[in-house]
Amino acid sequence: MLRRDFYLICVRPFITPCNNITMKLYLYAVIITLFISPVITNAQIHKMKPLNELINTKEPGWELVQKWIKAATNHIEVLPKDSARADHALYLTQVTTRSPMGAIIHETGGLLVDHGWIRVLGSGHEKLNRSLPAWNKGKSYTNEGEQPGFLLIADDVLGGFFAINAGGLSSQGIGSVFYFAPDNLEWENMEIGYSDFITFCCSGDLKQFYQDFRWTGWEDDVAKMSGTQGMSFFPFLFTKEGKDINNTSKKPVPVEELWTLQNEHTKDAGHH
Repeated sequence: MLRRDFYLICVRPFITPCNNITMKLYLYAVIITLFISPVITNAQIHKMKPLNELINTKEPGWELVQKWIKAATNHIEVLPKDSARADHALYLTQVTTRSPMGAIIHETGGLLVDHGWIRVLGSGHEKLNRSLPAWNKGKSYTNEGEQPGFLLIADDVLGGFFAINAGGLSSQGIGSVFYFAPDNLEWENMEIGYSDFITFCCSGDLKQFYQDFRWTGWEDDVAKMSGTQGMSFFPFLFTKEGKDINNTSKKPVPVEELWTLQNEHTKDAGHH
């Protein structure tokens, strides 16, 4: 699905340079804390920080995220949060609200990008009825407090999944967002972090990114789908017969079903 030069075309122009030394040091610390610490076994569980240590009122990341959304060239729908659900999701994720990820989890039920084509996970909402930690449980980790090898952060209607790599997807690109492309069943390194992924969702060239995979009438089809659904295609997009998406049959199915099915196909195809 992705052109090998998509980073230069679609992503890099929308990355905001970070000139603040304090912010740079903070970002490095986050990467080291979350992604470069030694991989632990399932029996080794991190001590969970209490909620009050995760909520940062002095330097809230939500202000920065709001600026990205306000300047967005793509349509962004901010789903309202339920406070209790947001607190619980933030606690389970164990990231601070100073970070854009923590801010989105704690301040929103999630983000619907380009009229729902991409769904960025937050704390959950009736339109996107799954929180980031709930969606990851059983996929990237089993028990709360474990350090996962990756963290699912968003997905699209095609059954493509976005995840931060913590070593479980590749030994390269630790801390980078990877995209699972349903047309080749491979995790592809986008070479950007979470913050730049959000700015890409807001103002990136999604038409270029999905250049061959927007079928005629997709807007109407996506408008009828919930955030817990994805589109099932037959023939499958990773087959020769499925390369022309307009000639495939389409059916909304639970996104959980797409995750399971594509993982089975990945194993059958010998991908890692």
